[in-house]
Amino acid sequence: MEHPLLETVNDPADLRKLTKDQLPALAGELRDFIIDIVSTKEGHLGASLGVVELTIALHYIFNTPADQLVWDVGHQAYGHKILTERRDVFHTNRQLNGLSGFPRRSESRYDTFGVGHSSTSISAALGMAMASNLKGETEKHHIAVIGDASIASGMAFEALNHAGVSKANLLIVLNDNAIGIDPSVGALKEYLTNVKKDRQLAKNNIIKALNFDYSGPIDGHSLPKLLKELERLKKKKGPKFLHIITTKGKGLKKAEEDQVKYHAPGKFDKHTGALIVQPNKEEPPKYQDVFGATIMELAEQNKKIVGITPAMPTGSSLKYMMKKFPDRAFDVGIAEQHAVTLAAGMATQGLLPFCNIYSTFLQRAYDQVIHDVALQKLPVIFCLDRAGLVGQDGATHHGAFDLAYLRCIPNIIIFAPRNEIELRNIMYTAQLGLDFPIAIRYPRGRGITLDWKKPFEEIEIGTGVELKKGKDIAVVTIGNMAQNASEAINNSMGKERIAHFDLRFLAPMDENLLHYIFSTYKKIVTVEDGSIKGGMGSALCEFAVKHRYKNKIKILGIPEQFIEQGSVEELQFAVGIHPKSIAVQLNKFL
Repeated sequence: MEHPLLETVNDPADLRKLTKDQLPALAGELRDFIIDIVSTKEGHLGASLGVVELTIALHYIFNTPADQLVWDVGHQAYGHKILTERRDVFHTNRQLNGLSGFPRRSESRYDTFGVGHSSTSISAALGMAMASNLKGETEKHHIAVIGDASIASGMAFEALNHAGVSKANLLIVLNDNAIGIDPSVGALKEYLTNVKKDRQLAKNNIIKALNFDYSGPIDGHSLPKLLKELERLKKKKGPKFLHIITTKGKGLKKAEEDQVKYHAPGKFDKHTGALIVQPNKEEPPKYQDVFGATIMELAEQNKKIVGITPAMPTGSSLKYMMKKFPDRAFDVGIAEQHAVTLAAGMATQGLLPFCNIYSTFLQRAYDQVIHDVALQKLPVIFCLDRAGLVGQDGATHHGAFDLAYLRCIPNIIIFAPRNEIELRNIMYTAQLGLDFPIAIRYPRGRGITLDWKKPFEEIEIGTGVELKKGKDIAVVTIGNMAQNASEAINNSMGKERIAHFDLRFLAPMDENLLHYIFSTYKKIVTVEDGSIKGGMGSALCEFAVKHRYKNKIKILGIPEQFIEQGSVEELQFAVGIHPKSIAVQLNKFL
């Protein structure tokens, strides 16, 4: 497909050479280009299609990169990347050694702030603007683009509160499409909906009350309106706020009609938008769907069970419980800290909250886990989806640190199921009643078991299991790494000499099992899909020191570095926890 205008634009300086009358045609070409690439390479589609006109207008009016543009989360930044010197390599987006799926400072001078988690843009842009004032660069502009789901987060409110009393040359653009990954929720969302309908309310709104020069709402797909308003705002000093209305998935009918599915649809027909369906074959379920089915099954039996997720009902599969038990399942919006303490409050009243948060996002509520849950020994059940390496979303989304950052907290149980049946059984066990909170971490994607809907069995807290006997070497795994290790052992030169143990619980650890392992095997290999520093291997080394064992220990896991994007298989190869990589280490030991 030819893109005659887009092919002349390598950077924003080229963009500014076009006439305003040419920009709508450029917008069409940019949309086609994004659809063309994402249809085969996959990625985040709907968000970027929704801000094509805004992206062009911002780079056309402002002198980027001297004027600094910050995208919140970054799902919507594909058009930005294409217009800023990366058009010809955009096909490598989210691929191993290719472009990151999110803005990243080390990738481009136009990416002024690295993002991936929501609601950071206003704080970052305000910090840049205040720094410019201190340096005497008072003519410099700073723009934060944030969505209606992200602006409801506590951090965004904190930044708005500060920015309103600053003299910073800051422009906040609210990209209001009533949806994040799932539809936006909460009172602020309802307020923004009413502002769109009531011009009087727009004149006297919450943003004006925070000392911002508020304008809008305006049509975010009208380039003439965007250009006119941005030119006006560019001449004004101090904190400014532009409210624009957009449609997520704009320009692709199916993406507009099903905005949840087309947030990141996988491969699709670029002409029709129809998803490319793989041939029917029986596959193991996704771990998230095992969670979704199991919590509904348990909730039918136990009326005390409630479900909580911060803006991820689809990604966590809590949506099924929300549909069946709408009074007992809650999407609290992008508010991880609130989600955790809300669960704690419910637990004080005898409810059994299952708080489902992606591993990488629980990092945002670390104090709440310590202060509000563990310190008070409240039996909140944390279900940490997307633990370990998650693939093409890269460094901001890998669940690499949960084992390490949770293990140092007293009063918390940490469990990683090796398969879907274990996930069901630990959820069943947790709702029977625990004296402490529990964190259950499981990976993204499919499991390994076709016949997974077995009758529930209670798991004894703090017990590991022996999966295979051996003579010389003990392999100790946690979670789904049991599968990688089993495959590696079977492909090793002396598999009969290698024993395999699934620790299951990182806290409390099965000390009886560990004493048996350390007294029986001189060589021990640990395998985890988490940070080596502070993880399971570290825990076993601490155990060895405490009890004066002299065994030789080899720790396999995620090294002390941030792991970038690529397929899960590619990344497991890179860090040495792929079955073939583990087999190499075992052969060396043998």
